[in-house]
Amino acid sequence: MSSIGKLMKQAARMQQQMEQIQKDLANRTVEATSGGGAVKVVARCDGTLAAVKIDPQAVNPDDAQLLEDLILSAANQALTQAKEVSTAEMGKVTAGFSLPGLTG
Repeated sequence: MSSIGKLMKQAARMQQQMEQIQKDLANRTVEATSGGGAVKVVARCDGTLAAVKIDPQAVNPDDAQLLEDLILSAANQALTQAKEVSTAEMGKVTAGFSLPGLTG
């Protein structure tokens, strides 16, 4: 088989693996908390948020800014973790894939 044919097969296999990983990532979650657990955010590893939980004691009508900051902090942490998981999983698929003439 020609090297182009091998490359095409390898690329098709990698695409199938990536599609499966993307489906798996949509079902995999990570969570982050802030405010000592007052706010918990669950994110899917496809980059979407799955849930936000707020301890009722964290709700203070006189300090909405603090609660907003806690939510933002937990959401950013969860999304960062989700991106790290996604990047690691996708990296497993592309590891070892090299295009002739493009290796450094």
